[in-house]
Formats: sequence, C-alpha cells, structure tokens
Amino acid sequence: MRTLTIEKLSESVGAEILDVDVDRLLHDEDLPGACLDALEQYGVLLFRELHADDDAQVAFGRKLGPLRAFPDVPPAAEEVMEVSFDPANANAEYLASNVFWHIDGLSDDVAAKATMLSARIIPADGGETEFASTYAAYDALTDDEKEGFADLHAVYTFEAIQRRSYPNPTQAQLDEWASRPPREHPLVWEHDSGRRSLVIGAFASHIVGMDFDEGRALLEDLEKRATTPDRVYRHTWSVGDLVVWDNHGLLHRACAFDRSQPRVMHRSTIAGREPIK
Repeated sequence: MRTLTIEKLSESVGAEILDVDVDRLLHDEDLPGACLDALEQYGVLLFRELHADDDAQVAFGRKLGPLRAFPDVPPAAEEVMEVSFDPANANAEYLASNVFWHIDGLSDDVAAKATMLSARIIPADGGETEFASTYAAYDALTDDEKEGFADLHAVYTFEAIQRRSYPNPTQAQLDEWASRPPREHPLVWEHDSGRRSLVIGAFASHIVGMDFDEGRALLEDLEKRATTPDRVYRHTWSVGDLVVWDNHGLLHRACAFDRSQPRVMHRSTIAGREPIK
C-alpha cells in the first residue's frame, strides 16, 4: 500500500497531500481509504493545483462515498454545483450566507459527510476559505462545560443563517425559508467513531428550554471560542486547487472579496450516513 506524503497546513487543522496527481486520483485504489483516514485526522485535505475536471472530481468523490445530486444542473454534471456569488447564478441569494461560519446541511435529514471544492476562477484579492475544528472546540471545553452541555439540544434553521445576510427579509424570502423545516440536534455530537464535536455555527437558532437570549449568547460564545485565529486555517486559493473537508467536524466560511470580480468554485458533496446524536 502506498502511503501519502503529507504536510500539515496549521497546528490546528488541515494537511496538504503532496504526491497525488489526477492519474493517481483516478487509478490508485488505495488512495480513497488513505484520504479518508487523513481526513479523520486532519479535517481538511488540500490537493494544490491539481486541476481535476468535473469528471475526475466526481469519479474520486464517488470513491469516498455516495455523492449528492444537485437539481437544476445539466445531467453531465449532476453531482457538481457551481458556487458563485454572481447575481446571474440561481443560487447566489442562498450562497450569500456562506460568509458566516457554518456546517453544511444542518437543516437536512442527515448532514453531509464531507465537501469537495475546486477553484475555477478566483478574485485578485480575498475570497479565501477558512476552517475551524468543532472536534477541537469540544476538546477545549472544561470538564464542567462538557457535563453541562451533554444533554443540551439546539434548534437549527435555514432562516437563522439567512437572516444574517437579509435582516429585513421579504415575505417571499420568509416563505422560502419556512419551506425548509427546522431541525433539533444535540449540541454535542457523539460520533460513531467515539469522538465528540460541537454542533454550532450560523444555522443554530436557539437552545431548547433555555431563555432565548441566554441560549443565543451561549451559541455565539462557543462559535467565537472555536474560531479564534490560532484555531483557524485560512486557505488562499489558486486555480486548480481541490480541497476536501470533514463536514462532521468542521466549521467553514468564505472570506470577503470584491463581489464585482468573479469567484467560481465547483462543489461536490459526499452524502452523510451518520445522524447527529
């Protein structure tokens, strides 16, 4: 079995895979398992300037797990979503809230396992993506906090994250947000692996059974503590970069940039199979 040549990207999260090209991505049968192991350990994997096209991205993604199909895209790319803030993009309004710390899919039945993102067009300045470990956030809690949070549940809604971008929504926006049902999850996620992580970020609305403002203050404090600069990896994109991250144990967000410049990413999502419990 060939091993991966890995270089850590930060002390807290992330690793660059140094010895993989597109040919190995497609044909090394040991690579998917090695990458899944590395993903569990490092949270974020970078394949720098790999220049994998959609077909190669999808083919490799399928080796990591079942891929989610995205509606309203050409059949040839049904497992690839274009991520762009261009107003002409049908998803631009929804994607505006990607600038806030979040875990993908908390309002879905089962949150995504992992996300693959490849850079196709990048702005001259800004537009990085930041990552922070929610495993590390849990581990950093005091023993009293771990005990006190063990039985807490929070409600997660699409409206909670969208209101950060649209504090005065139209009725049409409110109706669309309400079409996505709220989800109640434990604040602490005990994974099948035995690891624990915090379920926090912009989808979190409030703590069940707690005064609303008190619960909001707790959620905001936990997010702030999880994303201090020493706990964040900021990835500066180059065209052709492919990044894979563990959506079960990471927060992420897009950084600010001049929205008059294009920023185009191609995303594939590895479907989740582990309910939050």
